Amino acid sequence: MPALTINGTSTNLDVPDDMPLLWALRDVAGLTGTKFGCGVALCGACTVHLDGQPIRSCVTPVSSAVGKQITTIEAIGNDPVGQKVQAAWTQIDVVQCGYCQSGQIMSATALLKSNPQPSDADIDGAMSGNICRCGTYPRIRHAIKIAAGGK
Repeated sequence: MPALTINGTSTNLDVPDDMPLLWALRDVAGLTGTKFGCGVALCGACTVHLDGQPIRSCVTPVSSAVGKQITTIEAIGNDPVGQKVQAAWTQIDVVQCGYCQSGQIMSATALLKSNPQPSDADIDGAMSGNICRCGTYPRIRHAIKIAAGGK
């Protein structure tokens, strides 16, 4: 039974070591903010942070997360950068359908934590693995710039 630290709380989950972290989070821990999109790490809907780095939880086995800090969308607002990202998202109404947005916010927060003043190219690079079928990319970029302290 793997012991995981999820959003600052240590918990033992009765799951196989090779279970994708996404399903342990959603189906066992009940944290349904992280979404299933493609199942092959191409769309970014399942993005969570593992020791502060954005990862695709649909292809990450639970065993890879043991002994590390897992942060999901449910707790990103506890982080000052995550708060700024969420506020910027709300300020300019980024969300259209919303399905991809938890992954978008997780990737954007990781970007701003590692690069507080990203260029357009930095934003494009960091966000390229997150697909938005509604095409809100211009609003996503704008929100990231707002969260970074721009306009």
